[in-house]
Amino acid sequence: MPRPGQVTSSSRERLPDRIAIGVLTRAFPPELVDEVLAATGRVEQRKRLLPARVVVYFVLAMCLFRQEGYEEVTRLLTNGLAWTRHWQTQWQAPTTAALSRARARLGAEPVAALFERVATPVATAATAGAWYRGHRLVAVDGTTFDLADTPANGDYFGRPGSSRGDGVSAYPQARVVALAECGTHAIFAATSAPLTTTESKLVPKLWPALAPDMLLLADRALLSFGAWRAATATGADLLWRARSSAVLPVTRQFDDGSYLSEIVAARDKNRRADPATVRVVEFTLGEAATVYRLVTSLLDPEQAPAAELAALYAQRWEIETALDELKTHQGGPNLILRSQHPDGVEQELYGFLLTHHALRGLMHDTAASAETDPDRISFLRTLRVVRRQVTDQAAFSPEPPDASTTVHP
Repeated sequence: MPRPGQVTSSSRERLPDRIAIGVLTRAFPPELVDEVLAATGRVEQRKRLLPARVVVYFVLAMCLFRQEGYEEVTRLLTNGLAWTRHWQTQWQAPTTAALSRARARLGAEPVAALFERVATPVATAATAGAWYRGHRLVAVDGTTFDLADTPANGDYFGRPGSSRGDGVSAYPQARVVALAECGTHAIFAATSAPLTTTESKLVPKLWPALAPDMLLLADRALLSFGAWRAATATGADLLWRARSSAVLPVTRQFDDGSYLSEIVAARDKNRRADPATVRVVEFTLGEAATVYRLVTSLLDPEQAPAAELAALYAQRWEIETALDELKTHQGGPNLILRSQHPDGVEQELYGFLLTHHALRGLMHDTAASAETDPDRISFLRTLRVVRRQVTDQAAFSPEPPDASTTVHP
Protein backbone atom coordinates (compact mmCIF):
# COMPACT_ATOMS: atom_id res chain seq x y z
CA MET A 1 0.00 0.00 0.00
CA PRO A 2 1.23 3.52 -0.70
CA ARG A 3 2.04 5.81 2.17
CA PRO A 4 -0.03 8.99 2.73
CA GLY A 5 0.76 11.60 0.09
CA GLN A 6 2.29 9.14 -2.36
CA VAL A 7 1.30 9.06 -6.02
CA THR A 8 0.24 5.91 -7.81
CA SER A 9 2.05 5.61 -11.12
CA SER A 10 0.74 4.58 -14.49
CA SER A 11 1.73 1.17 -15.77
CA ARG A 12 4.03 2.68 -18.40
CA GLU A 13 6.07 4.78 -16.00
CA ARG A 14 9.64 3.94 -15.03
CA LEU A 15 10.87 4.15 -11.48
CA PRO A 16 13.82 6.50 -12.17
CA ASP A 17 11.41 9.05 -13.68
CA ARG A 18 9.86 9.56 -10.25
CA ILE A 19 12.99 10.31 -8.26
CA ALA A 20 12.73 13.67 -6.53
CA ILE A 21 14.64 15.47 -3.78
CA GLY A 22 12.13 17.62 -1.93
CA VAL A 23 13.07 21.27 -1.73
CA LEU A 24 15.78 20.92 -4.35
CA THR A 25 13.37 19.51 -6.93
CA ARG A 26 11.25 22.64 -6.50
CA ALA A 27 14.34 24.83 -6.84
CA PHE A 28 15.42 22.98 -9.99
CA PRO A 29 12.21 21.78 -11.73
CA PRO A 30 12.46 18.75 -14.03
CA GLU A 31 11.44 20.77 -17.07
CA LEU A 32 14.33 23.19 -16.44
CA VAL A 33 16.76 20.31 -15.98
CA ASP A 34 15.52 18.81 -19.25
CA GLU A 35 16.01 22.16 -21.04
CA VAL A 36 19.59 22.37 -19.81
CA LEU A 37 20.29 18.78 -20.80
CA ALA A 38 18.94 19.45 -24.29
CA ALA A 39 20.97 22.66 -24.61
CA THR A 40 24.16 20.87 -23.61
CA GLY A 41 23.57 17.86 -25.86
CA ARG A 42 22.93 15.31 -23.09
CA VAL A 43 19.53 14.12 -24.36
CA GLU A 44 19.64 10.32 -24.48
CA GLN A 45 18.78 8.25 -27.52
CA ARG A 46 17.79 5.22 -25.47
CA LYS A 47 16.31 4.51 -22.05
CA ARG A 48 18.90 3.90 -19.35
CA LEU A 49 18.80 2.67 -15.80
CA LEU A 50 20.14 6.14 -14.90
CA PRO A 51 18.64 8.79 -17.22
CA ALA A 52 20.54 12.07 -17.42
CA ARG A 53 17.87 13.93 -15.44
CA VAL A 54 18.15 11.45 -12.59
CA VAL A 55 21.94 11.77 -12.63
CA VAL A 56 21.62 15.55 -12.23
CA TYR A 57 19.44 15.02 -9.17
CA PHE A 58 21.85 12.37 -7.92
CA VAL A 59 24.74 14.88 -8.12
CA LEU A 60 22.69 17.39 -6.11
CA ALA A 61 21.78 14.77 -3.49
CA MET A 62 25.41 13.60 -3.39
CA CYS A 63 26.43 17.15 -2.45
CA LEU A 64 23.61 17.41 0.09
CA PHE A 65 24.52 14.11 1.78
CA ARG A 66 28.28 14.59 1.66
CA GLN A 67 29.08 11.88 4.20
CA GLU A 68 27.11 9.12 2.45
CA GLY A 69 28.33 6.70 -0.20
CA TYR A 70 26.91 6.55 -3.72
CA GLU A 71 24.56 3.62 -3.12
CA GLU A 72 23.21 5.10 0.11
CA VAL A 73 22.47 8.39 -1.67
CA THR A 74 20.53 6.41 -4.27
CA ARG A 75 18.55 4.67 -1.55
CA LEU A 76 17.68 8.04 -0.03
CA LEU A 77 16.42 9.24 -3.41
CA THR A 78 14.23 6.20 -3.93
CA ASN A 79 13.05 5.84 -0.34
CA GLY A 80 9.43 4.74 -0.14
CA LEU A 81 9.05 3.81 -3.80
CA ALA A 82 9.11 0.05 -3.30
CA TRP A 83 5.38 -0.10 -2.48
CA THR A 84 4.35 -0.14 -6.13
CA ARG A 85 4.75 -3.02 -8.59
CA HIS A 86 3.43 -1.23 -11.66
CA TRP A 87 6.68 0.00 -13.18
CA GLN A 88 7.29 -0.64 -16.85
CA THR A 89 10.49 -2.51 -16.07
CA GLN A 90 12.04 -3.92 -12.93
CA TRP A 91 14.47 -1.43 -11.37
CA GLN A 92 17.27 -2.08 -8.93
CA ALA A 93 19.50 0.40 -7.15
CA PRO A 94 22.59 0.93 -9.34
CA THR A 95 26.03 0.03 -8.13
CA THR A 96 28.73 2.53 -7.28
CA ALA A 97 30.49 1.69 -10.54
CA ALA A 98 27.31 2.33 -12.54
CA LEU A 99 26.78 5.66 -10.79
CA SER A 100 30.38 6.68 -11.50
CA ARG A 101 29.93 5.89 -15.19
CA ALA A 102 26.66 7.84 -15.25
CA ARG A 103 28.38 10.87 -13.73
CA ALA A 104 31.11 10.63 -16.35
CA ARG A 105 28.52 10.49 -19.16
CA LEU A 106 26.76 13.55 -17.78
CA GLY A 107 29.95 15.59 -17.39
CA ALA A 108 30.29 19.00 -15.81
CA GLU A 109 28.70 21.16 -18.52
CA PRO A 110 25.01 20.53 -17.72
CA VAL A 111 25.49 21.12 -13.99
CA ALA A 112 27.46 24.33 -14.66
CA ALA A 113 24.79 25.47 -17.13
CA LEU A 114 22.05 24.78 -14.57
CA PHE A 115 23.92 26.95 -12.07
CA GLU A 116 24.15 29.78 -14.61
CA ARG A 117 20.39 29.52 -15.24
CA VAL A 118 19.20 29.57 -11.64
CA ALA A 119 21.92 31.30 -9.60
CA THR A 120 20.78 34.89 -9.24
CA PRO A 121 20.59 37.33 -6.33
CA VAL A 122 17.48 36.56 -4.30
CA ALA A 123 16.96 39.67 -2.13
CA THR A 124 13.90 41.79 -2.80
CA ALA A 125 13.52 45.49 -2.03
CA ALA A 126 12.11 44.48 1.37
CA THR A 127 14.98 42.16 2.37
CA ALA A 128 16.64 43.44 5.54
CA GLY A 129 20.41 44.00 5.38
CA ALA A 130 20.69 43.52 1.62
CA TRP A 131 20.85 47.15 0.48
CA TYR A 132 22.71 50.41 0.97
CA ARG A 133 21.00 53.54 -0.37
CA GLY A 134 19.51 51.68 -3.32
CA HIS A 135 22.60 49.54 -3.97
CA ARG A 136 22.44 45.75 -3.69
CA LEU A 137 25.42 44.74 -1.54
CA VAL A 138 27.56 41.99 -3.07
CA ALA A 139 31.07 40.75 -2.37
CA VAL A 140 33.76 38.79 -4.19
CA ASP A 141 36.25 36.37 -2.68
CA GLY A 142 38.02 33.10 -3.32
CA THR A 143 38.79 29.83 -1.59
CA THR A 144 40.32 26.43 -2.30
CA PHE A 145 38.89 22.91 -2.11
CA ASP A 146 40.88 19.79 -1.26
CA LEU A 147 40.45 17.07 -3.88
CA ALA A 148 40.75 13.32 -4.01
CA ASP A 149 44.40 12.31 -4.20
CA THR A 150 44.54 10.86 -7.71
CA PRO A 151 47.15 11.31 -10.47
CA ALA A 152 44.55 12.95 -12.74
CA ASN A 153 43.59 15.54 -10.14
CA GLY A 154 47.17 16.17 -9.12
CA ASP A 155 48.36 16.66 -12.70
CA TYR A 156 45.54 19.04 -13.61
CA PHE A 157 44.94 21.07 -10.45
CA GLY A 158 48.32 20.98 -8.73
CA ARG A 159 49.14 20.90 -5.04
CA PRO A 160 50.05 23.62 -2.54
CA GLY A 161 53.49 23.65 -1.00
CA SER A 162 54.25 22.02 2.33
CA SER A 163 57.12 22.17 4.79
CA ARG A 164 56.91 18.41 5.28
CA GLY A 165 57.88 15.35 3.28
CA ASP A 166 58.22 16.01 -0.44
CA GLY A 167 57.39 19.68 -0.03
CA VAL A 168 53.85 19.41 -1.44
CA SER A 169 50.46 18.89 0.18
CA ALA A 170 48.87 15.46 0.42
CA TYR A 171 45.86 16.64 -1.58
CA PRO A 172 45.49 18.50 -4.86
CA GLN A 173 43.45 21.71 -4.66
CA ALA A 174 41.06 23.57 -6.93
CA ARG A 175 40.72 27.33 -6.70
CA VAL A 176 37.23 28.84 -6.71
CA VAL A 177 36.18 32.50 -6.82
CA ALA A 178 32.62 33.61 -6.25
CA LEU A 179 30.21 36.54 -6.06
CA ALA A 180 27.73 36.46 -3.19
CA GLU A 181 24.88 38.67 -2.08
CA CYS A 182 25.82 40.03 1.34
CA GLY A 183 22.29 40.20 2.75
CA THR A 184 21.33 36.62 1.88
CA HIS A 185 24.66 34.79 1.34
CA ALA A 186 23.33 33.57 -2.02
CA ILE A 187 26.27 32.79 -4.32
CA PHE A 188 25.16 33.91 -7.77
CA ALA A 189 28.33 33.54 -9.84
CA ALA A 190 31.41 31.33 -9.52
CA THR A 191 34.23 29.82 -11.51
CA SER A 192 37.05 27.38 -10.80
CA ALA A 193 40.54 26.66 -12.07
CA PRO A 194 43.79 24.86 -11.14
CA LEU A 195 45.58 26.11 -8.05
CA THR A 196 48.26 27.84 -10.13
CA THR A 197 45.64 30.28 -11.47
CA THR A 198 45.54 33.32 -9.19
CA GLU A 199 42.32 34.87 -7.91
CA SER A 200 43.09 38.09 -9.77
CA LYS A 201 43.09 36.18 -13.07
CA LEU A 202 39.88 34.30 -12.28
CA VAL A 203 37.78 37.17 -10.93
CA PRO A 204 37.23 38.96 -14.30
CA LYS A 205 35.18 35.95 -15.42
CA LEU A 206 32.60 36.99 -12.82
CA TRP A 207 32.11 40.58 -14.02
CA PRO A 208 29.27 39.71 -16.45
CA ALA A 209 27.17 38.82 -13.39
CA LEU A 210 27.43 42.38 -12.01
CA ALA A 211 24.59 44.84 -12.54
CA PRO A 212 24.27 48.64 -12.30
CA ASP A 213 22.30 48.48 -9.03
CA MET A 214 25.11 46.64 -7.21
CA LEU A 215 27.80 47.85 -4.83
CA LEU A 216 30.71 45.39 -4.95
CA LEU A 217 32.91 44.94 -1.87
CA ALA A 218 36.37 43.41 -2.23
CA ASP A 219 39.59 42.91 -0.28
CA ARG A 220 42.88 44.69 -1.03
CA ALA A 221 44.32 41.79 -3.05
CA LEU A 222 41.95 42.58 -5.92
CA LEU A 223 42.67 46.28 -6.41
CA SER A 224 44.42 47.09 -9.67
CA PHE A 225 43.77 49.60 -12.41
CA GLY A 226 42.68 46.93 -14.89
CA ALA A 227 40.31 45.22 -12.47
CA TRP A 228 38.81 48.56 -11.42
CA ARG A 229 38.19 49.67 -14.99
CA ALA A 230 36.66 46.34 -15.98
CA ALA A 231 34.38 46.15 -12.95
CA THR A 232 33.12 49.73 -13.20
CA ALA A 233 32.44 49.20 -16.92
CA THR A 234 29.56 46.92 -15.88
CA GLY A 235 27.79 49.90 -14.28
CA ALA A 236 28.24 48.54 -10.75
CA ASP A 237 29.72 50.72 -8.02
CA LEU A 238 32.74 49.55 -6.03
CA LEU A 239 34.03 49.73 -2.46
CA TRP A 240 37.41 48.02 -2.25
CA ARG A 241 40.18 48.07 0.29
CA ALA A 242 43.57 49.37 -0.88
CA ARG A 243 47.00 48.13 0.11
CA SER A 244 49.00 50.33 2.46
CA SER A 245 51.61 50.73 -0.28
CA ALA A 246 49.12 52.03 -2.87
CA VAL A 247 49.91 55.56 -4.10
CA LEU A 248 46.72 57.63 -3.75
CA PRO A 249 47.46 61.35 -4.10
CA VAL A 250 44.93 63.82 -2.69
CA THR A 251 43.27 65.84 -5.45
CA ARG A 252 40.34 67.20 -3.41
CA GLN A 253 39.55 67.02 0.30
CA PHE A 254 35.98 66.63 1.60
CA ASP A 255 34.55 67.74 4.94
CA ASP A 256 33.77 64.17 6.01
CA GLY A 257 37.49 63.29 5.89
CA SER A 258 37.39 61.45 2.57
CA TYR A 259 39.18 62.76 -0.49
CA LEU A 260 39.29 62.37 -4.25
CA SER A 261 42.27 60.59 -5.75
CA GLU A 262 43.15 58.57 -8.80
CA ILE A 263 44.60 55.20 -9.71
CA VAL A 264 46.57 54.48 -12.86
CA ALA A 265 47.99 51.50 -14.71
CA ALA A 266 51.53 50.51 -13.78
CA ARG A 267 52.81 51.56 -17.21
CA ASP A 268 51.20 54.98 -16.72
CA LYS A 269 52.48 55.71 -13.21
CA ASN A 270 54.78 58.53 -14.36
CA ARG A 271 52.65 60.30 -17.00
CA ARG A 272 49.29 59.52 -15.31
CA ALA A 273 47.68 60.23 -18.68
CA ASP A 274 44.67 57.93 -18.21
CA PRO A 275 43.70 57.92 -14.53
CA ALA A 276 40.55 56.51 -12.93
CA THR A 277 39.05 58.91 -10.40
CA VAL A 278 38.26 57.35 -7.02
CA ARG A 279 37.29 58.54 -3.57
CA VAL A 280 39.36 57.41 -0.59
CA VAL A 281 38.04 56.74 2.91
CA GLU A 282 40.58 56.22 5.71
CA PHE A 283 39.71 54.91 9.17
CA THR A 284 41.00 52.87 12.11
CA LEU A 285 39.17 50.28 14.21
CA GLY A 286 39.14 50.65 17.99
CA GLU A 287 42.55 51.33 19.48
CA ALA A 288 44.40 49.54 16.70
CA ALA A 289 47.05 51.55 14.92
CA THR A 290 46.25 49.97 11.55
CA VAL A 291 44.89 52.47 9.06
CA TYR A 292 42.35 51.03 6.63
CA ARG A 293 41.99 52.70 3.25
CA LEU A 294 38.98 52.14 1.07
CA VAL A 295 38.59 53.31 -2.49
CA THR A 296 35.14 53.74 -3.97
CA SER A 297 33.44 54.82 -7.16
CA LEU A 298 30.83 56.64 -5.05
CA LEU A 299 32.39 60.08 -5.41
CA ASP A 300 29.74 62.26 -3.74
CA PRO A 301 30.09 62.38 0.07
CA GLU A 302 26.50 63.63 0.34
CA GLN A 303 25.24 60.43 -1.30
CA ALA A 304 27.65 58.12 0.56
CA PRO A 305 29.19 59.63 3.74
CA ALA A 306 32.63 58.36 4.73
CA ALA A 307 31.47 57.06 8.14
CA GLU A 308 28.75 54.98 6.50
CA LEU A 309 31.16 53.47 3.98
CA ALA A 310 33.67 52.60 6.70
CA ALA A 311 30.95 50.79 8.66
CA LEU A 312 29.57 49.19 5.50
CA TYR A 313 32.85 47.53 4.54
CA ALA A 314 32.37 44.98 7.32
CA GLN A 315 29.66 43.44 5.12
CA ARG A 316 32.45 42.03 2.95
CA TRP A 317 32.89 39.29 5.52
CA GLU A 318 29.46 37.91 4.65
CA ILE A 319 30.95 36.10 1.66
CA GLU A 320 33.49 34.49 4.00
CA THR A 321 30.53 33.14 5.96
CA ALA A 322 28.85 31.91 2.77
CA LEU A 323 31.98 30.01 1.71
CA ASP A 324 32.30 28.56 5.21
CA GLU A 325 28.69 27.34 5.00
CA LEU A 326 29.48 25.71 1.69
CA LYS A 327 32.65 23.96 2.83
CA THR A 328 32.34 23.36 6.57
CA HIS A 329 28.61 22.93 7.23
CA GLN A 330 27.34 21.54 3.95
CA GLY A 331 30.53 19.69 3.06
CA GLY A 332 31.46 18.68 6.60
CA PRO A 333 34.72 19.08 8.55
CA ASN A 334 37.90 18.46 6.56
CA LEU A 335 35.99 18.35 3.27
CA ILE A 336 37.72 16.46 0.45
CA LEU A 337 35.78 16.28 -2.81
CA ARG A 338 35.21 12.68 -3.84
CA SER A 339 35.61 13.02 -7.63
CA GLN A 340 38.59 11.18 -9.11
CA HIS A 341 38.94 13.21 -12.32
CA PRO A 342 38.98 16.96 -13.16
CA ASP A 343 35.64 16.94 -15.03
CA GLY A 344 34.00 15.24 -12.06
CA VAL A 345 35.56 17.79 -9.72
CA GLU A 346 33.97 20.65 -11.67
CA GLN A 347 30.64 18.82 -11.72
CA GLU A 348 30.81 18.29 -7.97
CA LEU A 349 31.76 21.90 -7.27
CA TYR A 350 28.74 23.18 -9.19
CA GLY A 351 26.59 20.61 -7.39
CA PHE A 352 27.68 22.10 -4.07
CA LEU A 353 27.00 25.62 -5.35
CA LEU A 354 23.53 24.67 -6.60
CA THR A 355 22.46 23.05 -3.36
CA HIS A 356 23.81 25.99 -1.34
CA HIS A 357 21.88 28.44 -3.52
CA ALA A 358 18.69 26.42 -3.04
CA LEU A 359 19.20 26.39 0.73
CA ARG A 360 19.82 30.12 0.82
CA GLY A 361 16.78 30.76 -1.37
CA LEU A 362 14.63 28.77 1.05
CA MET A 363 16.07 30.69 4.00
CA HIS A 364 15.31 34.01 2.29
CA ASP A 365 11.72 32.99 1.62
CA THR A 366 11.32 31.84 5.23
CA ALA A 367 12.72 35.12 6.53
CA ALA A 368 10.47 37.13 4.19
CA SER A 369 7.35 35.32 5.39
CA ALA A 370 8.39 35.97 9.01
CA GLU A 371 9.37 39.58 8.20
CA THR A 372 12.82 39.12 9.64
CA ASP A 373 16.46 39.36 8.55
CA PRO A 374 17.75 36.25 6.71
CA ASP A 375 20.76 36.34 9.05
CA ARG A 376 18.43 35.25 11.85
CA ILE A 377 17.69 31.95 10.12
CA SER A 378 20.10 29.12 10.97
CA PHE A 379 21.89 27.64 7.98
CA LEU A 380 22.70 24.42 9.81
CA ARG A 381 19.11 23.94 10.96
CA THR A 382 17.85 24.60 7.42
CA LEU A 383 20.33 22.05 6.07
CA ARG A 384 19.03 19.43 8.50
CA VAL A 385 15.41 20.16 7.60
CA VAL A 386 16.12 19.85 3.88
CA ARG A 387 17.99 16.59 4.38
CA ARG A 388 14.98 15.19 6.22
CA GLN A 389 12.71 16.34 3.42
CA VAL A 390 14.67 14.32 0.91
CA THR A 391 13.88 11.08 2.71
CA ASP A 392 10.31 12.15 3.51
CA GLN A 393 9.43 13.32 0.00
CA ALA A 394 11.53 11.06 -2.20
CA ALA A 395 8.43 9.15 -3.26
CA PHE A 396 6.84 12.20 -4.88
CA SER A 397 7.09 12.51 -8.62
CA PRO A 398 9.24 15.39 -9.92
CA GLU A 399 6.42 16.02 -12.39
CA PRO A 400 2.84 17.10 -11.50
CA PRO A 401 0.10 14.43 -11.39
CA ASP A 402 -1.94 13.93 -14.54
CA ALA A 403 -4.92 11.84 -15.56
CA SER A 404 -2.92 8.62 -15.21
CA THR A 405 -2.06 9.22 -11.56
CA THR A 406 -4.04 9.10 -8.34
CA VAL A 407 -3.05 10.98 -5.20
CA HIS A 408 -3.77 9.06 -2.00
CA PRO A 409 -4.85 11.30 0.87
